[in-house]
This record gives sequence, structure tokens and C-alpha cells, in this order.
Amino acid sequence: MRINDRARLISLHIAESWRRLRQTAAVLTPSVLHRGGFRVSRVVVAPTDLRAVDSFVAEEIIHGRYPLAGRILDTDGQSPFELELPSLQFARRLHGFGWLRHIRADKTPATCSHARRITDQWISLHGSRTRGIAWDSEVVSRRIISWLSHSPILLQDADAGFYRRFTASLGQQIRHLQRRTGSLPDGLPRLKARIAIAMASIAAEARPGAIRRAGRLLDRELERQVLPDGSHVSRNPQACVDLLFDLLPLRQSYINLGHEVPSKLIPAVDRMYPAVRFFRHSSGDLALFNGASSSLATDLMSVLRYDETAGQPFKALPHGGYQRLAGGDTTILVDTGKPISARLSNTAHAGCLSFELSSGRNRFIINSGSPRFAGERLRQLARTTAAHTTVCIGDVSSASIAHSSHLGPIIVSGPSKIEIDRQTGPDGSDRLSARHDGYVERFGVLHEREIRVNEQGTKIAGRDRLLLPDGLPTPNLPGAEVIARFHIHPSITVDRVDDRKVRLVAPDGESWSFSIPVGELVIGEDVFFADVSGIRPSQQLEIVFQGPEIRWFLAHHA
Repeated sequence: MRINDRARLISLHIAESWRRLRQTAAVLTPSVLHRGGFRVSRVVVAPTDLRAVDSFVAEEIIHGRYPLAGRILDTDGQSPFELELPSLQFARRLHGFGWLRHIRADKTPATCSHARRITDQWISLHGSRTRGIAWDSEVVSRRIISWLSHSPILLQDADAGFYRRFTASLGQQIRHLQRRTGSLPDGLPRLKARIAIAMASIAAEARPGAIRRAGRLLDRELERQVLPDGSHVSRNPQACVDLLFDLLPLRQSYINLGHEVPSKLIPAVDRMYPAVRFFRHSSGDLALFNGASSSLATDLMSVLRYDETAGQPFKALPHGGYQRLAGGDTTILVDTGKPISARLSNTAHAGCLSFELSSGRNRFIINSGSPRFAGERLRQLARTTAAHTTVCIGDVSSASIAHSSHLGPIIVSGPSKIEIDRQTGPDGSDRLSARHDGYVERFGVLHEREIRVNEQGTKIAGRDRLLLPDGLPTPNLPGAEVIARFHIHPSITVDRVDDRKVRLVAPDGESWSFSIPVGELVIGEDVFFADVSGIRPSQQLEIVFQGPEIRWFLAHHA
């Protein structure tokens, strides 16, 4: 490890220790000493939950079965909060109460009473503990928003006793979150907490001063985390969609109640929509970079229906570090960036210069994505360079991920300099050339990738090459196998034509040929981490470098 990397790790350890110390001090400080605190006596508005509703899930919950996070818990008449839960992800979903939205599909007095009984069980069993997964800050943020959004379900025909218990617990959770938010890890956890507190301040009719303070703190976090090009500092394409689910109802609640909308809220929403369109493939799916997993089509459409910005997607997100090439019905998205900072890299992937290709209604070439509900081992495996459509040297990732219980799985070294050259040819072709230095320390070489797509989007020419730091081609690396991998979406059939050519066929018959002029094209087994139904087997194409560079071509078949 380089001296600079050691010094940075020490600095990060000190900063993390200080953050945890501040968080402990904040939790121990009496709530009356915290500015902007407020108690809840009633709920005056229920912000709209834009997420899709599933009547099947509602029916299962009514019958004591909880299908959450890819698992099913059968309670057999017991409270789910008294049982051992199937997984950490399941526990987070259960305690977050996002599943309440499905009850809207059958909002009868009986189902509302059932939801109220489950909520009362949670208040009785977990409401006063303030520790454990139920009181993790992200879970508390989600539960506050869920309780507020679905308060009509929970409070329909409720007696005075439940109403008091509900509002008292809600107030306790809000104050707990307020004490912790300033010392939460940077990134989404802190922003989601600010959203929850701002939403509670207006939905629970806080004092004007508390409402203004919650809005100012939300503004500050939006300004920090939503980059000028609309991408999120995590560089996760899914982050903007997740945030819009909460920011849109919050914006509308401010307007409906006649409160002054925080000054950064509407501009942040307006910036995020073009970023969402940028990451959207021609198939309608979001790209799988830096922690993104497959999104439900209904969820994505629920957000996009409120898009008032319109217009064509940008060609680049310079602050987020992405490029988009397009022609006809073909879209290519390329990761040409690096983590904004080590602290924000907990979910960042070692996928610099990886790309995804979609055409028509199909995704053909992808990254493996991040698993929605799998354990930590598979989540970290999905972050490696080998799980991305890019070049990997010696099965070593282009970025190193720390295995520290203190810091978490942050990226501690990787590409520090990324050079980009974008040109439009006289024939209307779109060309991107980019190189990164993530392999210089270990192998002494740069990786450069060039992609060119014609104006019609029917022909793609690619080149990957290894260069010495001075830009000269490098000879073969002794003892290190260099492989370019192209991960194929599991819905695509791979048919071999010959040793150097395959045909990629979509379920609707659309097809592309992938070929190389020299060498051997290997079809290998693969896994797709990001499918909505769980991990799926798939295939990948592999090209072993026979020299300093390889060339590859894609051609669309009409």
C-alpha cells in the first residue's frame, strides 16, 4: 500500500471515530436541548406514496404471511415482531413499514384494523427500546414517512388510546432521528433523514420555527448531495429515483398546506429528472452502475409521470462521471468516473470504463448489477471489476475495497485520473475514447477504451488497449491474464457462429452479432445479480488479450 493510501486510511479512521463519538453524544443529549425539536399531537396531512401497490402482497399480509425482501415469513397468527426474521434485509423492510402501502389495495375496515393491530404491536414491543435494527436511522426514516403517508389507513376508526400511542411513538422517533442526523454517515442515510424530518414537520403541524429549520437543513443536504448535472453523489443511478419517490410528495405537501417550499427542493427535483432520463435505456430500464439494481417498471413509471422537464437525455453527466452514446434505437451508457470521495464509496463499484448496451425494447450487454436482497458476500462480489463489462487484469479489480469493520467497505484506491475525448464524425458517428490509471500502481499500465457508434445505431466498433503511463503501447504483461468481459442480459440467447463470432438474440427476435477479427471469443457462464426476482444465471463473452490491444464489433440485424 502506498504511503498516501496509508495516510488517507488513517485520516478516514480518525474522521469515522469522531463521527461515532458525536453520534453517541447526540443520542445521550436530552431532546429538550436539541434545536428544532417538536412533539406530535395530531397528523394533518398524509403525503402521497407514489410506489406501486400489489393486492397480492396485501392479501398475504392479511393472512399473516409477509413476502418481503425476497423471503416469506409465515407468522401463524403471531406478531411478526416476536419471531426470528429470515434476513437482515427482511428485518429492515418489516420495521420500515413500507409494506403498508399495499394495504391501500383493500382499504376495508377489517384490513385497516389489521394494519393498526400490527402497528400497535410494534409500538408495544419496540417503541421504547431505541436500539437494534428497528432503530437504525434509515429504518426510522422510512418508518416515519410510511406512518405519515399511510396514516389514513392506520387511524381510520381508531380509538383515542391508539391515536395517543401512535402520535407519541411518532414524536419519539422524530426526536430520535433529529438527535442523530447531523452525525449520520454522509450520503443517502443523512439526506433521507432530513426528508423524513421535513415531512414530519409539516404533516404533524410543528411550530413555524421548527418547520423553517427542517426546511433549511434539507436545503443544505440537497445542495450537497444532488450534483449540478442532477446525479447523486453516490453515483448510483437508482438513487435519484428513490429520492424522487419521497421528494415529490414532500414538495406537494408544502404547496397544499400553504407552507413556503424550501428553496433548493424544486431545483433539485428539476435537476434529477434529466439524470433519470440519462440513465434510462431504450428498453425503459435503468443502467446498472455503482450499486444499482433492477427497478420495477411500475415504480419507474410512477416517478416519470411527474416529469415536467421533458427534452432529450443529455450526452454526458460530467459531475457524475458518465457518457451516453446513442443512434437510432441504440443506447450505450459508459461509466467514466470515480467516487466523489472515499466516504461516499460504500456502494461504489470497481467498474471504470464499463458500459451497457440496449436496443429497441431489449438490454443486450450489461453489468452484473447489485443484488437486491442477497447477503454481504455477494454484494461485495458484485462490486468487483470482473462483474462489469470492462477489462480486468489478473482478476484484480481496478479499485481496492477496504475490509474494515470500522470504515465499512469503502474504496481506498483506484482510478485517480480519467481522460475523456468525445467527438462527432463527419458521417454523424459518435465516438468516445477514455482511459484510466487504476492499474498503474499494480501493473504499470493504463486501460483505454474507445467506442464508436454510427448515426443509425446499427454498427458499433470498440477497441480496448493497454498503454504505458507515457501513452505508448505496452507489451504483454508477464504472469497476468488480461480479459475483456461482456456480460449478457439473461433474457438474451447467445448462439455461436464460429470461433470469432456469436449472435445475440432477444425474445422478440431482435438480434446483434458480436465479432472479433483475431483471437478466440469464449462464451462463459455468468450470474446476473440485479434481477427483480433474485440472482439468475446468465452468460458472458470473454476475450483474452493476445497483444497490447483487442478490437470488437457489434452489428444489428434488421
